[in-house]
Amino acid sequence: MDSRLVMEEEGAKAALSPATGGARMTQALLLVDIQNDYFPGGKMQLVGMEEAARNASLLLAMFRKKGLPVVHIRHISKRPGATFFLPNTEGADIHASVAPQPGEILIEKQFPNGFRDTDLLAVLTKSEVDELVICGAMSHMCIDATTRAAFELGIRCTVIGNACATRDLEYKGIMLEASKVHAAFMAALAGVYATVVSADEYTEMR
Repeated sequence: MDSRLVMEEEGAKAALSPATGGARMTQALLLVDIQNDYFPGGKMQLVGMEEAARNASLLLAMFRKKGLPVVHIRHISKRPGATFFLPNTEGADIHASVAPQPGEILIEKQFPNGFRDTDLLAVLTKSEVDELVICGAMSHMCIDATTRAAFELGIRCTVIGNACATRDLEYKGIMLEASKVHAAFMAALAGVYATVVSADEYTEMR
């Protein structure tokens, strides 16, 4: 699928360039699938999505204040039998708490991996972004797939654990609580594929 960049080319250049000074910034905030269907009242409500979005919004405000690059990813489900993130529905819209502002990039995807069949890599490569700060949903699906893909492409990753959310899962009759699913996938990413920290820990490092 061709992804969609919600801005003109010149706007994209400005969004992924440093706000001040001559040095090019290499870090970008990647907000993945923070969409209405994942929130209360949506068609695929996650556990802890509201808290994750609050933490993501704090990071977003920090990146905006510093003039650092921001990239939003939105999943659109076109496969047969899809029940959420359907095209042209309110549920597929990005949540108001992290809604893109003019000049910020919005990329649409149809697979868990945010790089697959999208312009994400081209956008990052063009501006020499080599470090991503990642948050969003779901921890066990799109966050995991996108982070691993970024690592394989040579991009450093920081995942903000409490700015991600997931849901309860079932496997062969075994029920897995969302908190345990989330912890397992953060533990799997930590160390090799990404640095995993909380929003507070990240802001303290900066």
